[in-house]
Parts: sequence; C-alpha cells; structure tokens
Amino acid sequence: MHKAVETCPRPCRGEEADGEAAAPPPAAVQEALRVLGIRRLLLGIHDPAFPCRPEEDIGRGSPYSAGAGEFLAFVRSLGFNGVQLGPQGMTSPTNASPYDGTLFSRNPLSLAPLPLTTEAWGEVLGRETLAELVAGRPKAGRHRVAQEHACHARDRILEDAWARFRMAARAGGPAGLDGEFGEFQKRNAAWLLRDGLYEVLCHHYGGRTWRDWEGRTEAPLDRQLWQSGGEEGQRARARRRALLAEHRDRIEAYAFAQFLLDRQHRELRRHAHRLGLDLFGDLQIGLSDRDAWYAQPFVLPGYAMGAPPSRTNPEGQPWNYPVLDPGRYVSAPTGRPGPAVRFLRRRLEKMFREFDGLRVDHPHGLICPWVYRAEQVDPLAAVAAGVRLFASPDHPDLAAFAIPRRDQINWDRPRHADDWVRDLEPAQVARYGVLFDVILDAARGNGRESHKIVCEILSTQPYPIRRVLERCGLGRFRVTQKADLDDPADVYRSENAQPEDWIMLGNHDTPPVWLLVEQWCASGAARRQAAYLAWRLLPEEGEREVWAERVAADAGELVQAKAADLFAGPAGNVLIYFTDLLGLTESYNRPGSVSDDNWSLRIASDFARNYRGRLARNRALNLPKALALALRSRGPAAVERHAPLLAALDRLAGNAATPPAAE
Repeated sequence: MHKAVETCPRPCRGEEADGEAAAPPPAAVQEALRVLGIRRLLLGIHDPAFPCRPEEDIGRGSPYSAGAGEFLAFVRSLGFNGVQLGPQGMTSPTNASPYDGTLFSRNPLSLAPLPLTTEAWGEVLGRETLAELVAGRPKAGRHRVAQEHACHARDRILEDAWARFRMAARAGGPAGLDGEFGEFQKRNAAWLLRDGLYEVLCHHYGGRTWRDWEGRTEAPLDRQLWQSGGEEGQRARARRRALLAEHRDRIEAYAFAQFLLDRQHRELRRHAHRLGLDLFGDLQIGLSDRDAWYAQPFVLPGYAMGAPPSRTNPEGQPWNYPVLDPGRYVSAPTGRPGPAVRFLRRRLEKMFREFDGLRVDHPHGLICPWVYRAEQVDPLAAVAAGVRLFASPDHPDLAAFAIPRRDQINWDRPRHADDWVRDLEPAQVARYGVLFDVILDAARGNGRESHKIVCEILSTQPYPIRRVLERCGLGRFRVTQKADLDDPADVYRSENAQPEDWIMLGNHDTPPVWLLVEQWCASGAARRQAAYLAWRLLPEEGEREVWAERVAADAGELVQAKAADLFAGPAGNVLIYFTDLLGLTESYNRPGSVSDDNWSLRIASDFARNYRGRLARNRALNLPKALALALRSRGPAAVERHAPLLAALDRLAGNAATPPAAE
C-alpha cells in the first residue's frame, strides 16, 4: 500500500492580514523535489522588483517592505526553499545596474519606510510624511520604478529620520535604537568611514566621481586619499582626519542610513528563516567608483577587466572594472594575506553574516580574468585585443603572473578559447584557485557548505576554471533557453548538466521565457523545441510525435514542459527568475542597452491574484504540473512506485489552474 500524500488545494494568497500564518509548502511538491534529487529551488529577484503594499509604495520595491514579506510567504507556499537576491549596493544616478553598485554600503532606495513609523523603530518617520510621499508617487510607478520620485522620497525620509533620531537621542531615547546604532558603527567603522568620506567628497566636487575631481588645491590628494606609504601617506592620513572632523555629522547621517538598512535586513532574514527560506546574496565581480577609489593601492595599474569574445558576445564586453593585483595577494616578506586578499575577505565575512548562500558573479574574474589596456579610445577594440591575466607568458607586462608554462598552451588557438590552456598540474590549479580558496574558507568559517555557493559560469568555461571548480566541488549555470538543439554537446542542454550544477529557464539578463516561447510559436521554432522536450520527457518513443505536435501548438504547454526539463535531472539545483514564475513578458534587463526600462520592472501588490489568473489561462509557471511531468519522465516503474505522489501533484496542478473567485 502506498501512503497518500497531503495536498494543499491552492497556492498561498499573498494578501494575508498581519499576523495570519502563511500557508506551508505543499507536501507533494516537497516530496517530488526530494524524489527528483533537487536540493535547492531558488527564486531569483532583485530589490526594486519586490511588491509593496499601497500604503507604503513610494515608487520602488524593497525586500524589507510589508508587501515583500507577503511575497516571500507566497513564494514559500509554492515550494521554493530559497531566494536569490541581486547585488544590493548603491547605484549612480546615471547607471541603475546593481552590478556596478557599492560592495559594502547598501542602497538607501531599498529602505522600507513603513517600519520607520512604528514605535519599535523609534517613530523616526512621521506617518503623515509617508502618506504625503505615497500620494505623490506617479501612477506609472506601480509597475515600473519611479526613479525621480523614489530618490526624492528617499532623501526626505533619511533627512527626517536622522533629525528625529538625534532629537530623541538628546532627550534620552530611544535608548535601544541608540545603543544598536553605536554597536553597528563600531562593528563596521572601516567601510562606513571611507564610504561616508566619499559621499562628502562627491558633494564637495559637485557630484562628480573621483576620477574627475578637479579645480581645488587638494584634488590630487583627495583622488589618492588611501595611499598609505611615505610622505604622501602621511598627508593622506592628515587629510582624512581633517575631513572626518569637519563633516562628522554628515558621515554619521550616512552611517545611520546604513544602520537602518542593516536592521531591516536582519529582520528580513529572520522572517525568511521562519518561513523556511534561505537568502542568497550576490558577490558581484565589479567594483563601484566608490570602491575603486579606495582600492587603488591594490588593483593592477593600467588594466581593466572585461568579458572576452564568446558565443553570446562575439565582440566581448569592456566592463572597465578594476582587477585585483596578483602582486598584492600576499604581503612580502611575511607571507601573510596582502591588501587585495584582505579586502576580498572582508567582503565575504560581511556577506556571510548577512546571507545563507552566495552567488559568485562571473567567477572568471577571480580565477582567470580577461584584462585589457584601460583608458583606451575604443574600449571594444581594447577588450577584443585582451589577454588572460594568468595565461600570458609572452606578454611584456603580465608574464610574471603566468601560471601555465609555454608548453601547456595551445598557441594555435585564440587567446579567449576555452582550450587556450590545455593542461595544468595540481599545484598550478591551486595557484589559479587562490581567491576561490578565500571564498570557501570564509564559507566554512561561517558554517556554510559548498552547495550554498552558486557559480555564474555561462557560455564559456576555460580549462583553468573547470579545474578549479572541480577541485572545489562546485557546479556551473545551465540556461536552457539558450540551448543549441543542433549540438548534442552544447553546455546549455539540460542532459549535459552535472548534479552540482544550477539550471534555469533564464535570468535577469535574458528574455522572459513567456515572451521567448511566443516568438518561437510565431516563427515555427516551437516544433523543434517540443521535439527535443518530447525526447527528454517521454520515455515511450511512440508517444513523442503526437505530444510534440500538441505542445508546439500551445505556448503555455511548451513553457510547462520547459520547466519540467529543469527538474528531470541530472542538475540538482534549480533557479527560477520571478518573471518566468509569474508569467510576465517584459524583460528585467536587456544587456548592452541603455533604457529606463532596464532594472525597473516591478511586481504589483496584487501579485497573488494576478498569478492565479494567469495560471487559469496556463500563462504562469505551474510548479506541480512541471514536477509531475518530470517525475513521469523516469519511466513506467517510477510512475507505478510514485502513483500516490503523482495523483497529489495532478490535483495540485488542476487546483492551481482553477479560475480565481471574484474578490
């Protein structure tokens, strides 16, 4: 006798009243994930996209809002066991990409205003002020970030909160908040002071970044304010002391904003853990201008990091990111970690205090960076002529950093080719993995296992990277919408994955699968996709042709089959971006383009109702349906063995697709 599996009739609503318990994930979904060998099921989402309740919505999402808390409960009720956030740093007024944001300071635009009006937060924000800011939000700000209004609201909120906090502190309260703020400042003094100083100096120089600080006697010194040696180092230290004394209040106000964000993040993590969700952070490879200003003494002079030519970007990408100087990994003659490694270690310690897992953005930049001459007139030409930092024994400037010998290089191959380096000895692999060892050591020191490290390896995986990841037991990304169905060995095809890999329909840089499938149906490409999925998901060859014809004619069925392909194995970790889950057809970011639409898509406050409505039309991801299809792909024996589980999944799938009642 098979034991019946408990079912949950509908997805969690997401509009629960305060204090109402969130619905648990369906037992059938949890069991199906276990049977299919899926260790992690993460939802990907960036801060601005989170929903807000109407009474707290100032035109931008926040993971710390009440609406975000409801959304996380909704996500957990579907069966997810984690959430992958994007980088949370401060962005510039002209560049909204979080991957160019600050590494230590959080973006104050993510501060949720509603908690600040409560007694637990010292009522540092007046309810009338929040109501005024909400009322002034443009109507378009419900579905896209209203950047101008959100920035205005942020400034008003921070000014009011700092003024109220100082007034209360002078009057002897709020003692708890005051004490917490003091402890926060002590724990994070180093980065708070330097980031606060940068804020002061940017204002001092009319809002320009450090490379453009001109017009004042002290400008050359301010650009090099973190020099530490010799007479210049003494002058820099004296200048820092003078600036700190002159602008102490502004730097403390900066620190207070970061304290509020830190406190809200800790509350978010507790809420996520109560629900049964892990939070994953994003270790971006780039340095913001603020961080690059500080890092000048330990980045490689004259060079920038970018992406080499590849299948998806034939011209390469000139990121213009500083690259850590290998000569500063170790301090001679002590052999202790040098400033570059200490900087990375401090980043990691902070992130592992704040998150349960970590996505490593472009691990190439830590293992075998592609570098090119900085400050070139034509950045595209410069990056195309770039080289691998650790695999260029013939390069006049970089030969000292080369790890492979000349006889270990395929000189007849392009320098960006995955097989440029053809062989490495274990000691050489260890040298390539120096910075990754820092990551794993920090993870272990904070109680994190390697399966909570997510490596964003995309279309290319040079030999040294493959060897380092194998040495560390880490997997790569498999983005199935990019799979080349004409190439059985293509890295994005799901059957080529390994159990440690992370598989997904798409991410923040790809078109939503719903938009892509509509295009496939219109162009006729859907038939080829359906035939491939039939081969993956239907054990009986005789059933595949009819099934493929039916699926190719229905965009909704094709998406559900694409989702089932993620769970069919062998990859053991699945990541679904929020646009693909919710059935959205608007892209979150279009790489290589500059647009107000990039990084600005928002989830509406009535997300649960919208999701159920789309499910009823088969235009949102139906997780029980995808899991059932993946389980049936295991063949007749698995179907018989798991008959009660499949019946429970089928009921869940049918209930999820029931039209929502009028509300």
